[in-house]
Amino acid sequence: MQGPLSKAVSAGRRRYRRCRRRRDAIATDPPARFARSGPLRGTVRVPGDKSIGHRALILAGLAIGTSRITGLSDGADVAATRRALAAMGVRLARDGASWCVRGVGVGGLLPPAGALDMGNSGTSARLLMGLVASHAITATFVGDASLSARPMARVAEPLRAMGADIVAAPGTHLPLTLRGLAPAIALTYRLPVASAQVKTALLLAALNTPGVTRVVEPVATRDHGERMLAAFGADLAISTDADGARHIALRGGGDLHPCDVAVPGDFSSAAFVIVAALIVPGSEVTVTGVGINPRRTGLLTALAAMGADITLANERGVAGEAVADITARHGPLTGRDLPATLAADMIDEYPALFVAAALAKGRTVARGLDELRHKESDRLAAMAAALAASGAAIAIEGDDMIIDGSGGTPFVGGAKIATHGDHRVAMSMAVAGLASRDGVRIDDLACAATSFPGFADLIERLTTGS
Repeated sequence: MQGPLSKAVSAGRRRYRRCRRRRDAIATDPPARFARSGPLRGTVRVPGDKSIGHRALILAGLAIGTSRITGLSDGADVAATRRALAAMGVRLARDGASWCVRGVGVGGLLPPAGALDMGNSGTSARLLMGLVASHAITATFVGDASLSARPMARVAEPLRAMGADIVAAPGTHLPLTLRGLAPAIALTYRLPVASAQVKTALLLAALNTPGVTRVVEPVATRDHGERMLAAFGADLAISTDADGARHIALRGGGDLHPCDVAVPGDFSSAAFVIVAALIVPGSEVTVTGVGINPRRTGLLTALAAMGADITLANERGVAGEAVADITARHGPLTGRDLPATLAADMIDEYPALFVAAALAKGRTVARGLDELRHKESDRLAAMAAALAASGAAIAIEGDDMIIDGSGGTPFVGGAKIATHGDHRVAMSMAVAGLASRDGVRIDDLACAATSFPGFADLIERLTTGS
C-alpha cells in the first residue's frame, strides 16, 4: 500500500508525462530561421533579472504587509514562482507595471492543494524546496521534461539534514514530494560546489528555523539572495575567513517587513544582445538599466580581455543592486585563455561567449566548465554540436571548451540546431545566425520564453531599426 508521500510522487510522475507530451508537441512546430543581417542599432531594455525576481517574490510572500515589485520578468520561469506562492496562500495582484504581493508572514505558508508546476525553472524548484522545508506542510514539485532530467540532490541533501522528508524520482529528480519540518534544525553547511541556488535555498529554510544557520561558500557566488534578505529585514551577518571563504549566518524566527523592489534588467538576457552587436558589422546597441552585480558580469571581463568595444554609462544603485546602461559596438575580437575562476561569475553567459569566440581571431580556451553539463541541457555538449554544425572549429577536452576562431569570417550556417529545449542554447544560436552565410534554423525557439519573452521581436527591431 502506498503512503501519502508515495501517492503524491506517483501523481507528480503522471503530471511529468503530460508535460513531456506537450513539449514533444511543441517541438514539431516549424523551426525559426535567423539569417545574416545588416547592422543592429538602437536602444532597448531586456526583461527583469530572473534571479532577483524569484527572490523578491519569495521574500515578499513571507513579509508581513504588502510589497510592490516593479520590473518583474514576464517569463515562464518567474511565473512558475508566482503560481507556486499563490498556491501556498500568498496574495499577488498585477497593478499596471507592478506586482503587489501581500505576504503571509514567516511560517505562514499553507499546504498547496495540488502539485507545484515548476515548468523549466530550476531556480523556482530549488528555492521553493528550501522555502517549504521549514514549514509544516507537504508539497509536490513537478516540471517539464528538461527540468525533470536535472538532479536535485545538491539541495535535497542539506534540506534533509534540516529535517525535511523528501521522496523523489530515482536519482533525486522531479517529481519530488517534500514534507517540511517546523521547527527545522539549524545547521552549518559548507557548499561542496559553488551554487547560489543551494545557498539561497538554505537561507530561505533558515528563516523559519530557530537558532543560527550558517552557509559557507569557498567560492563566492552571486549574492542577490543576501542583498534581498537584508532589504526585507532578515537577521543576517556575512564574514570572510582567512582562506577567503564567505560565511553567511542567518538567525531564524524573526519577522520580515515589506519592501518595494525595482528589479533591474537581466544581465544574462542582455548578454545575447551585447554579443549580437559585437559580431554583426556596423552594429551599435545600448541596453538600458542592466544589473551589473560583480558576481554576474564575468562575461564583461572575458569580452574586455578579447578586445570588445563595450562601455558602461549612467551607473547607479537600484534596490541595493548596481545598474548601468551598456553599449556594445562591433569590432575585432581576439581569442583568450579564460580561467576556471571566471566560471562562477558567468556560468549562464558561456553559450553567448562561445559564439563570440568562434568569430574571434585565434584560439579561445574556456576552462572549468563542468557546471555547464548540469543546466537545462548539457550546454557544453549542446553548444559544441550546434557551433560545429554551423561551421565553427570547436572541441571539448575534459571540462574545457577550445574554440579556434574564424577571425571575423561569418559562420557557414545552414544547419538545423537542436536546442534540447534549452533557452540559452536557442538564443545563442539565433545570434550566431545573424553572423552566418546561410542562416541557422532553431528547432525550438519557444523555449526562449522561459527567460526572454519577445526575444525574436527585439532582435528584429534592432536589425530593421523599427
